[in-house]
Amino acid sequence: MKSYQAEEIKPGKLKERAAQYRLFENTAGFQTADTEEKFTFIDLFAGIGGFRIAMQNLGGKCVFSSEWDEKAKKTYEANFGEVPYGDITKEETKKFIPEKFDVLCAGFPCQAFSIAGKRGGFEDTRGTLFFDVAEIIRRHRPKAFFLENVKGLTNHDKGRTLKTILNTLREDLDYFVPEPQIVNAKDFGVPQNRERIFIVGFRKDLSIGDFSYPEPTGIRKTFSDIREEETVPTKYYLSTQYIDTLRKHKERHESKGNGFGYEIIPDNGIANAIVVGGMGRERNLVIDHRITDFTPTTNIKGEVNREGIRKMTPREWARLQGFPEDYKIVVADASAYKQFGNSVAVPAIQAVAEKIICKLEEIRL
Repeated sequence: MKSYQAEEIKPGKLKERAAQYRLFENTAGFQTADTEEKFTFIDLFAGIGGFRIAMQNLGGKCVFSSEWDEKAKKTYEANFGEVPYGDITKEETKKFIPEKFDVLCAGFPCQAFSIAGKRGGFEDTRGTLFFDVAEIIRRHRPKAFFLENVKGLTNHDKGRTLKTILNTLREDLDYFVPEPQIVNAKDFGVPQNRERIFIVGFRKDLSIGDFSYPEPTGIRKTFSDIREEETVPTKYYLSTQYIDTLRKHKERHESKGNGFGYEIIPDNGIANAIVVGGMGRERNLVIDHRITDFTPTTNIKGEVNREGIRKMTPREWARLQGFPEDYKIVVADASAYKQFGNSVAVPAIQAVAEKIICKLEEIRL
């Protein structure tokens, strides 16, 4: 699990950024509509706005966002017309959070906790990013929160990490928190096998005592549903030498009884979870014979392969995560892969968020 690195921002720069936060021209495609919002939310560890798209689709208004990665902030700004605030661990950043909002959203990084106390609660999370999420919940007391993390959180540090998180939310912060659930994006209309743990909570004074996660939609899509319609540029096709390296690499692992290696996704199949680094792209190769020009457009060793083996494009990765077609990709491919690989699957987030908002609407009736 990847650790979070804090961004250093000088106070003067932070004040300047705060002044600019909502002063962009109305050129982004996913700003909150001018109609009266149904609820307000904040977007922590915002990445490129997957949570935000889902919440806005349900009528929510984003009143604060935070993200430390500069290139992710560039993409966020291009699509939402706002630059997220930076390092959420800094008090200078926290002070810009509105006093009142309805829902806190956070896909926080998973970190090991130092379990110094006996309870494994709030105090024992200090020094981790979850502590900052918990502190914001403690200060602002939103009606609900929606947290997302990797499936591995369930057994991280032999289960102690999740136990501490739940104890903090339930006992120390006094929220009703149903048992977390592993949700797979493939069950909500995208052709990607992506399992994530979702944690939902409601403030106890709202008297919400039950919550049901959404059932799978039954809509199954395959790679052919998100495949590029036009011929893909030659730069996405692998070289003969690289394919040879991948095959030898896979053979070495198979001889040791390991399943590690590249994988080709058939048109009628679904992608493996897209991830950053490692074999992220190589585990989601596809066959596409539409290429006609085999002249290399990048520096490669060997020739462009004649088998039609290519990487998926950043736009195909965006579709695997359920991002809309008019979502702008404004960074280089390497950064785009990283951003979509780190993102949430929008349809899965929206399905759970809709259940949360329905519960909040029930108490208004």
